[in-house]
Amino acid sequence: MHVSRLLTTSSPRLTSPGRQPDKHLAGLAMSIHLRAHAFAANPLRGLAGSASAAAAVSSSAAADALRSLLDGADTAVHHHLSKVLPFRRGRPLTRSPDPPAPSPSSSSPAPPPSWRLAWLPPSRVPGIPSDVFVFLGSHGSDGDGKEAAAYWAVDVSEIEGASFGGAGDGSAFVDLRTLMVAADWRDKDGMGELAIAGHARALLEWHSTAKFCGACGAKAVPTEAGTRKQCSNESCKKRIYPRVDPVVIMLVIDKENDHALLSRQSRFVPRMWSCLAGFIEPGESLEEAVRRETWEETGIEVGQVIYHSSQPWPVGPNTMPCQLMVGFFAYAKSLEISVDTKELEDAQWHSREDVKRALTFAEYEKAQRSNAAKVNQICKGAERGGQSISADLSVGSEEAAPMFVPGPFAIAHHLISSWAFEGAPKVPSSFSNL
Repeated sequence: MHVSRLLTTSSPRLTSPGRQPDKHLAGLAMSIHLRAHAFAANPLRGLAGSASAAAAVSSSAAADALRSLLDGADTAVHHHLSKVLPFRRGRPLTRSPDPPAPSPSSSSPAPPPSWRLAWLPPSRVPGIPSDVFVFLGSHGSDGDGKEAAAYWAVDVSEIEGASFGGAGDGSAFVDLRTLMVAADWRDKDGMGELAIAGHARALLEWHSTAKFCGACGAKAVPTEAGTRKQCSNESCKKRIYPRVDPVVIMLVIDKENDHALLSRQSRFVPRMWSCLAGFIEPGESLEEAVRRETWEETGIEVGQVIYHSSQPWPVGPNTMPCQLMVGFFAYAKSLEISVDTKELEDAQWHSREDVKRALTFAEYEKAQRSNAAKVNQICKGAERGGQSISADLSVGSEEAAPMFVPGPFAIAHHLISSWAFEGAPKVPSSFSNL
């Protein structure tokens, strides 16, 4: 099934002949159509064999140009070839200009401010060794005679005297989770910037944790423009690559009674429910991990396991910066719930109509607008201290929502909404059903 189909939430029929619209379901004013999951479809990671990939800058050529620029040579010639994104404590430098004022004759609300990554020329990050920069990719020539641009990320958290961002230039270091919620999922370019920022953060966090060789304990040094590392011990020279931690996330379905199993963790904001999830154990298949995690956390036995889609997730803990969420539908063979309270606060079966109402009440667009305004204020130097991003996800209407689920930036949302509005998926013929 094509990814755009998998990631589409179709608007439900709100009325039947002779029936008034359900006041709860009527609140779902839009369909959510994503080209890909948030943090996926990175525009700097061109497909091998494509025209853009053929015209792209190699990592070695990009590294040579960057060293030349940092050394102050050929600045006038190469200035446009390299763009640098600074990070501080996992936060990318971001700009957020005010949106244009709406026309006085327009009845539509003013658009929320948009944000973009604040790319800098290498001359703005002087005194940093070239081997600290991490190559993110490039955009090939567009045929108008311009050379391809190479993109880099660098962690400036420990750089003394470095001054980036602030009210003066309209930029600031903004938490990636805030940007995730603030991103307009209908904005292709904005979602591409989010994917770039996620990739960059994951690589920089990996560099900060993978400092030593796991085989001999010697120092690991960056190589190949920061895309991998190598042991500095001449008798070892082990190659070290970024590690991806796979996580299964599953919507458990009671097909006979048309219910889905949702759970709560103690760290969740009030009234938020989501899918079960867990890490893969050594020697375990993805399907086995789905069944084991569901059994351990809820006491539910699972039979059929059907793949849905996957999502890069660079906003997990710093110790696991390269997570990959692998989404599944899982069909229950038993229904009695026994919650492992060390892992979960609660788990309950929910009807399809209850889940639809949860998706309706969440007001994701309102949360996006609120966080976009927050990013704009941070970039102006007016950050609101002490306010949790999660609080904006529980923005309520006049009537308190009994429950809501994560927004469209999370794979959990698409697992839940595709079941709620499209029904149980067709079961393919695969080993996942054994």
